Amino acid sequence: MPKNEVETIFDNLNEKSVIVVAGPTASGKSGLAIKAALKYNGVIINADASQIYDCIPVISAAPTEEDKAKAEHKLYGILKADEKNSVSEWLKLATKEIKKAWQDKKLPIVVGGTGFYIEALIKGCSPIPETSQEVKEKVAAILAQNGKTGIFAKLQEVDKQGAKMVNPNDMTRVRRALEIFMDTNKSIAEWFRMPLVKPLPEADFRVVAILPRLQDLADKCSQRFDMMMQNGAEDEVKRLLELKINDKMPIMKAIGVPELRDYLIGKLTREEAVQAAKLHTRQYAKRQLTWFRNRLKNLNEAQVSIITEI
Repeated sequence: MPKNEVETIFDNLNEKSVIVVAGPTASGKSGLAIKAALKYNGVIINADASQIYDCIPVISAAPTEEDKAKAEHKLYGILKADEKNSVSEWLKLATKEIKKAWQDKKLPIVVGGTGFYIEALIKGCSPIPETSQEVKEKVAAILAQNGKTGIFAKLQEVDKQGAKMVNPNDMTRVRRALEIFMDTNKSIAEWFRMPLVKPLPEADFRVVAILPRLQDLADKCSQRFDMMMQNGAEDEVKRLLELKINDKMPIMKAIGVPELRDYLIGKLTREEAVQAAKLHTRQYAKRQLTWFRNRLKNLNEAQVSIITEI
């Protein structure tokens, strides 16, 4: 670890410290986290939306068994392919693991590239409650009976403010906005105006952000996908197709999965699929770089150190 840029983050740690290692894909987060865990008696907690699934360890670049043997890892491979995840669900799990690490006198080290997870952990999230199963079923019935146009019209009828906040073609958000109004009798717009709720207000957050040069990152993305192909990425996607997982499920949108799926069903050649996956990985990494560079400026609740390489 670059001493001058990183080790100040580890100065004067206390019983409520939380280290966050953030950055784009292929930036070297996992390696840094393991070094820190070994040196500071740490527990590594996953903050990557793809690595939470159990059947794509290669495509998601999840820690290997060798990595897990070096340091304790949590929240990796805990969901099945047909399960959904959300920021709020991840926050509950991560908060529990952080508190357990504190209880065990260990340093929680949160690692990942899913910026919304990390931002919600540090800054807090909207207090919007989970809606009841009964209301979810009612909204699903409205969609089934009236279609996309009909359900958006219903939202406009009962919650004009909320309707203005969502794209009428984004059924996930339209349904969510209608569910919230029906369950709480408050507009989603009203909920979003409420102060954020911090899951760990007592935490002392220290963030190490690895933000390499874009070209260096692009090269690493391409090299890593070649390694994924050698290590069984294609077999992972074959198993997903055998399970008949709906294409709308989060796991089917993990970079590498749609491209290899298209190859396996004959839409692309193998080389076309590999090149498409590499391109999409580079594009994703670029978006992550931009996101972290912009959002880290507003993390007043944490001490932040930005490095360009390990």
